[in-house]
Amino acid sequence: MKTALKVAEPQQSERSAEVRPLYLEALTLVERLHRRLLDVIKDEFDRRGRADINSVQALLLYNIGDKELTAGELRTRGYYLGSNVSYNLKKLVEMGFLDHQRSRVDRRSVRIKVTEKGREVCNIVESLYQKHVMTVEQVGGISNDEFASLNKALHRLERFWTDQILYRL
Repeated sequence: MKTALKVAEPQQSERSAEVRPLYLEALTLVERLHRRLLDVIKDEFDRRGRADINSVQALLLYNIGDKELTAGELRTRGYYLGSNVSYNLKKLVEMGFLDHQRSRVDRRSVRIKVTEKGREVCNIVESLYQKHVMTVEQVGGISNDEFASLNKALHRLERFWTDQILYRL
């Protein structure tokens, strides 16, 4: 039995050595892709002469869409990844992109929804995404099957990380 363990350990170590650079590259790419998405959104708003909103705020409005949510739900649903959600929400309310009201059920909770002005921002992001959907295969060379594989792998990675947190693995 000890012999089998000795054989398995070097194989596992070799496998770890193979996975490590790929795992670290994936982490770097995920982070870089999010920043690049924000750059793409910023560029679209710059082309339209819209300096009244930044890309983080535009993406936040798009993710809210037609829903009515609390600030906490923005984070738990993954709609906002930053650390200062209250700052951006306050700014978006002040600028007229979001409306907020105290919840009738829980007066401590504030519910937010996109205004008509905010809907314009959502439509710009939607049209940008639609343009990408129409050209990503021809220009980017990424097929439906590749997106399906990519999404499957990303969901598995998300589940792995979630399990690390929930079960302290």
